[in-house]
Amino acid sequence: MSEGVRCMWMRGGTSKGGYFLEEDLPADIAERDAFLLRIMGSPDPRQIDGMGGADPLTSKVAVVSKSDRDGIDVDYLFLQVFVDQAIVTDAQNCGNILAGIGPFAIERGLVAGQDDETRVSIFMVNTGQAAVATVRTPGGIPIYEGEARIDGVPGSAAPVPLEFRDTAGSSCGALLPTGNAADEILGVSCTLIDNGMPCVVFKANDVGATGYEDRDTLDNDTALKARIEAIRLKAGPMMHLGDVADKSVPKM
Repeated sequence: MSEGVRCMWMRGGTSKGGYFLEEDLPADIAERDAFLLRIMGSPDPRQIDGMGGADPLTSKVAVVSKSDRDGIDVDYLFLQVFVDQAIVTDAQNCGNILAGIGPFAIERGLVAGQDDETRVSIFMVNTGQAAVATVRTPGGIPIYEGEARIDGVPGSAAPVPLEFRDTAGSSCGALLPTGNAADEILGVSCTLIDNGMPCVVFKANDVGATGYEDRDTLDNDTALKARIEAIRLKAGPMMHLGDVADKSVPKM
């Protein structure tokens, strides 16, 4: 059996993915991306030949390294691996995957675990911002069992509180990239906002929905999805993100 690449597969928030040390991945970006597509099984809607879960929430990667920045423990690069396209993008942060960076850094020896709890200072390479994760570490060892519960995830686990620093405008240059609290796009009133993640916010009933539909109903509503995507494509340049046809931001 040939040697593999070390990876920790872990859930963070409502997402999960592969956590890698930067030194374990190819230095060449094209080679790295080809490798990540291969391990996820992309491009394939089912990702049948990889570890991806046929969903953007389960096709994510964290690349972590010891940081030489003042006051920072580790650098974290987030990569979104598209499911059905051969695309790997660093156009956004992921706060869900960020929740796993602290435990991973301690497990890999990048940060020494302290008794009771350990604070890990993280530089988010994608946007140049910083966050601090507090990890439960009795005896200096991360624990994963706990009482924290979040919507969309069954069961409970150890909480990982995150403190964000100066996230407003980290991707688009301003909290409100257009300078407006609301903009009309294709007849829909939208708020374009960047507070750590570029987002377009609008009322469900303005696009013919209620907001109470289940996932299957939304997934099968092709007309609704097409309308929302059309709004997203218009919003991208307005938010200084350029052509977002092949990007995973802004979120809707």
